[in-house]
Amino acid sequence: MERYAGPFEEPVDGARQQERHYQLLSALQSLVKELPRCAAAGQAAEAAPGPARAHRVPSVRSSFQQRLSYTTLSDLALALLDGTVFEIVQGLLEIQHLTEKSLYNQRLRLQNEHRVLRQALRQKHQEAQQACQPHNLLMLQAAQQREQEAVEHRIREEQRAMDQKIVLELDRKVADQQSTLEKAGVAGFYVTTNPQELMLQMNLLELIRKLQQRGCQAGKAAL
Repeated sequence: MERYAGPFEEPVDGARQQERHYQLLSALQSLVKELPRCAAAGQAAEAAPGPARAHRVPSVRSSFQQRLSYTTLSDLALALLDGTVFEIVQGLLEIQHLTEKSLYNQRLRLQNEHRVLRQALRQKHQEAQQACQPHNLLMLQAAQQREQEAVEHRIREEQRAMDQKIVLELDRKVADQQSTLEKAGVAGFYVTTNPQELMLQMNLLELIRKLQQRGCQAGKAAL
């Protein structure tokens, strides 16, 4: 089945390729000027694929335009010529959302399990105290206190382990996405944990995403 070619995804060769490259480059240069206004702290982190995740990059953005030189944007435009990178980024975004949803549901299930555990323990202690002889009540309450502390310690450890699992899974997803985009020849992408490089990658992804949206809107307007 043939893939739909949007306004930024037409077949290219020779002079046509140069023209398409110029169009993409001009659009990217225009979008770069818009990013500081539209990419307030955390906004792009929710919309862009992995490297934009908020747990890995500062929410306060420094001026990154100096890093986005003409050469960088030109190389990015070349990578976008045939539309494949748009599809890759869209796929990465979908995978990221599925991963985040799965991790969120796992943590939610754990929280529900802990809530049920606390309720069951509370009910157990109340019933034991009601059936306890008065002269044994202080001893029972001390034993129950130790049991409750042990359960709370277990809950904290399980929550900590879950949070570590989430961070590690997101880190792996970031690395996978960086590697995928690097192999696709997208300028600025390689496997890194450097916060400044992650911020740059986040903004490159924001440019690609906005360029894709602009192309889709133009395509709808042409119908």
